[in-house]
Amino acid sequence: MSAAAPRLRVAVIGTGLAWAPHRDSLRDLSDRVEVRCFVGRTMERVAQQCAHFPGARATTSIEEVLEDRSLQAALVLTPPSTHLEIATRLAARGIHILLEKPLDVDVQRAETLVGACEGHGVTLAVVFQHRLRPAALRLRQLMDEGALGPLTNAAVDVRWWRPQSYYDAPGRGTKARDGGGVLLTQAIHTLDLFLHLAGPVVEVAALAATSKAHRMECEDVVTAAVRLQDGALATINATTAAFPGSADRIELSGTLGTATLVGGELTVCWLDGREEHAGAQAALGAGADPMAFSHELHRAVLNDFVRAVQTRSPPSASGRSALAVHRLIDALLLSAQSPNFVPLNS
Repeated sequence: MSAAAPRLRVAVIGTGLAWAPHRDSLRDLSDRVEVRCFVGRTMERVAQQCAHFPGARATTSIEEVLEDRSLQAALVLTPPSTHLEIATRLAARGIHILLEKPLDVDVQRAETLVGACEGHGVTLAVVFQHRLRPAALRLRQLMDEGALGPLTNAAVDVRWWRPQSYYDAPGRGTKARDGGGVLLTQAIHTLDLFLHLAGPVVEVAALAATSKAHRMECEDVVTAAVRLQDGALATINATTAAFPGSADRIELSGTLGTATLVGGELTVCWLDGREEHAGAQAALGAGADPMAFSHELHRAVLNDFVRAVQTRSPPSASGRSALAVHRLIDALLLSAQSPNFVPLNS
């Protein structure tokens, strides 16, 4: 039996809203990962997190990470607008990166970030944990096998809820910090999984708005029609203005059956009368508490990242693969600004 691989030595950069599931994942995988350093805006905040990881040190300077030659990887959990600068500096130092979504605030910055990591030969994994849901893995297998037959149509629905207090936090829902609203911050997970399952989108027509439920800069309601590369048509609906919030839904219909993925549960109805089920429902953070979900999938992402770094193989959600959903979101928002609508006379 071969000896176990040494623990991956990591730094954690950012301990804000997204930190909790990563914290619990790092605890669970302490036999595979050693947290050496925390970086945050205030020493008080990062020092509190060090208490959970004996031996880790606290700092407010990323320079300490760059100067520590023992560090192999970093979890970057900071606001989107900071990702490009942090990731490019880490990559230049040869540090592998597990990056919270989105890659950055726009496609151009995202492409630059991915290019920098590839240029320096470091692993860049993105926290798209929905790809690792057991039900999603089963549906991906069915799609790879062509089991549903050619797709005829599809639908994506993300009907979530966020109270105004969520958007009252400084910078939230702004282009400067977050890069956008419901598409880039909430629906990005489901849209990424949709592309991962159904393949590329080649054409979009969209509407986007800020509803009367929120005071915010960016969109909280989007509806769109899209054409997939194989010619099938699909609809996309995304909002954070649907109280009380419900599980995200992807439905793929083919010539041999229909697969419906609701949250973590898959149902496949076959044309010949068979029915298949996989996965199970779980709390998903679709309502007022954005962190009301298990850290199980974040643990799977972290475990996959460690595997990718140690074996020098691709992660389940690479930076390059994550660019597809950024391009889709960019196209949806660009389409929503188009004046090409057909009026109906009453």
